[in-house]
Amino acid sequence: MKNYTITVNGNVYEVTVEEGVSTGAAPAAPKAAPKAPAPKAPKAAAPAGAQGSVVVSAPMPGKILGVKASAGQAVKKGEVIMILEAMKMENDIVAPSDGTIASINVAVGDAVESGATLATLN
Repeated sequence: MKNYTITVNGNVYEVTVEEGVSTGAAPAAPKAAPKAPAPKAPKAAAPAGAQGSVVVSAPMPGKILGVKASAGQAVKKGEVIMILEAMKMENDIVAPSDGTIASINVAVGDAVESGATLATLN
C-alpha cells in the first residue's frame, strides 16, 4: 500500500493505492484531507486619506509586470504609470489626466482582475 496526497482544484485528498494484481473490486473514493491550503492574506490597502479622487482601473485581468511611478510623483496625461501583462501582451497603463500619484495599490507580480483599482491620482 502506498499513500499519496493529491491536490485537485485546490482540494487536498489523501489516497491509498494498493500494489499488485487487481481483484476486480471497485476502488474506494478518495477522502478529503482535513487540512486545506491557507488562503493568502489580503493586501494592505492604502491608508484612509491616501486615496486620490481619480481612480486608475485595470482594463482587463492580468499580471503587473512593472510599476513606473510612485506615490507623490507628478504625472502628465498619457504618461505610463505601470505595465500590465494580459494574454502574453504588455499593456501600458497610463495616467488618465495630469496630477499627482496619491496611491499605488498593486505591486510587481500581483494578479489583478478587470476593474481593480491599480492607482489613484489627485
